[in-house]
Amino acid sequence: MQNSSLYNRLLKLDAYFFNFLRISIFIVMAWIGGLKAFQYEADGIVPFVANSPFMSFFYKSAGNKVLNEDKKLVSEYTLYKNPEGKVVKKNIDWHTQNGTYTFSYGLGTMIVIIGIGVLLGIWFPKIGAVGGALTFLMSLVTLSFLVTTPEVYVPNLGGDYPTPQYGFPYLSGAGRLVIKDIIMMAGGLVLFSDSLKKVLKPSA
Repeated sequence: MQNSSLYNRLLKLDAYFFNFLRISIFIVMAWIGGLKAFQYEADGIVPFVANSPFMSFFYKSAGNKVLNEDKKLVSEYTLYKNPEGKVVKKNIDWHTQNGTYTFSYGLGTMIVIIGIGVLLGIWFPKIGAVGGALTFLMSLVTLSFLVTTPEVYVPNLGGDYPTPQYGFPYLSGAGRLVIKDIIMMAGGLVLFSDSLKKVLKPSA
């Protein structure tokens, strides 16, 4: 009987658990989306966007190929990377012309709006259902970077010894960041389902 009482108490907490998930997704969305307004974050997403069939058309120079210092044909954006915490004017100028910052502002705004939609699901299930569905779709696009973006895997840069682990399935820092979105995808789907149940059965 005591176990049954504890079980019933835990069951009553599920609404709080769902709302904690909503708040968690909102925090991630608002924080990451807000950072898209800053130069270093906008520069950081360039490899993902430039190689994505869903987003590359937003950049003016996404498909451009040029010769690097080693006379190898590479994507033009690779010559204008700004390491986090470092600002190089010629790189900034290139990104400005490329549309890097304009796109990042728009993307960041969209991410924040989705996050707000998820949060509002606490009080407005219909909005929450839309927010959950958009979270799922956004995460699906993000996970597609594992297929389209070379930078998500460890490159073979050579060195004193042969590189023992490179390419698939050896995720780089960027790849490890992307794969985590599968959790966001699952969260969006769960919240979509929970909000939809409330819409269809408001008295439940």
